[in-house]
Amino acid sequence: MASFEKVNIPQKPPMVMVDRILDVSGPSTVTAFIIRSDNVFVEEGLFREPGLIENMAQTAACGAGMKPGVSEAPVGFIGGIKNLRITSLPKAGDTITTKVTVLHEVFDATIALGEVFCDEILIASCELKIFLIPEQP
Repeated sequence: MASFEKVNIPQKPPMVMVDRILDVSGPSTVTAFIIRSDNVFVEEGLFREPGLIENMAQTAACGAGMKPGVSEAPVGFIGGIKNLRITSLPKAGDTITTKVTVLHEVFDATIALGEVFCDEILIASCELKIFLIPEQP
């Protein structure tokens, strides 16, 4: 897997939940994120559910920002979450790897499967419906 220097997402600290892009291949994007103890979603030493969901959404944004001809990742929002399954919460200090695979794209809507791994074990997954805000000329 290739590692990319630039993480192209519209979020700014402290809401950045992706450290680096590991791979972008076809419909899939893979990122890595080191969970720091001062992260806004860490509570009692655990990276909570909203952080896992935001990490998946930002991984999807990384993929959108890496498309040919795109200089900035589009701003978007989560329009729906389906079949959310979280089997465990990672701890501060853990590195999570997230894979998002685009299943369907229609106009400004994307349906994607998000999967989060910690120590190569699947700990969270869901189907995300993401709406992108079109660029204004």
